[in-house]
Amino acid sequence: MGDVRHKGIGPKLEALCNKLGFYHFDQIAAWSADEIAWVDANLEGFKGRVSRDTWVDQAKTLAAGGQTEFSNRIKKGDVQ
Repeated sequence: MGDVRHKGIGPKLEALCNKLGFYHFDQIAAWSADEIAWVDANLEGFKGRVSRDTWVDQAKTLAAGGQTEFSNRIKKGDVQ
């Protein structure tokens, strides 16, 4: 499942996702095109981020237990 906080979403984006009702990567991995558009439009201060950063594809990888380039950077301590 994977808590969004542990692998690449910082505290502010985590709070926004939680406010919108999303807490785990498997939720993001299942978003439809309409849901992606809705979240992209409703991430205050981060509009368009879901599409630009390919959140759904990355969430699918993370939900399956894989790693992304960003999660590897976090693991190494390159990202706070």
